[in-house]
Amino acid sequence: MKFPRGLAKKTLIFLGSYFLFLISWFQVKDYYGMATVALASKIVTGIKDVKYEYKVRKGDVIEVIFKPLRHRENILIGIPVKTSFYTFNVPLTLSIMVILYPILRKKLRAYGEALMLLFSAHLLYVFSLEANELTNAFIMRGYEFENMRSLIFYQFLWGFTDNMVIRFEPYLIGIYLFLRYSKERVANKA
Repeated sequence: MKFPRGLAKKTLIFLGSYFLFLISWFQVKDYYGMATVALASKIVTGIKDVKYEYKVRKGDVIEVIFKPLRHRENILIGIPVKTSFYTFNVPLTLSIMVILYPILRKKLRAYGEALMLLFSAHLLYVFSLEANELTNAFIMRGYEFENMRSLIFYQFLWGFTDNMVIRFEPYLIGIYLFLRYSKERVANKA
């Protein structure tokens, strides 16, 4: 069986870039995770009426500590966030972006949007995890009434983000780049 022209070259570029991104990602993953958790935690404080106390990094896990504002008790709620649970696809996503480089128009804009989508997906993951865990903790402690709409919303948001968005993010971003910025797609429309 004969390979189509250029397929071997593209495969080698993909595998080489994946290997390089994988090695590089291990070096910056923890810093990226700290920044993502810090920003998502600040967003959660405004929605869930909690105070962001501090965060502790233990290897790949960042534990975020919150304090409820409505209650006088000195209760702290810790939520562990494992960085590799939501960033494991980053090297694959970046490798897919490299392979799409030759067919993209407005490359700088395309990659900027793709990286913003990637960061937004990770921010949504951490936010939905923290909001879901805080909602469950507040209901168990009696700080919130068992509001089924709120509970179902945060559980659905967390489940959807964890099981769908994070798992398929490399392919969703690749499809987005192809559909929005592909030179061939624009040529076929004309």
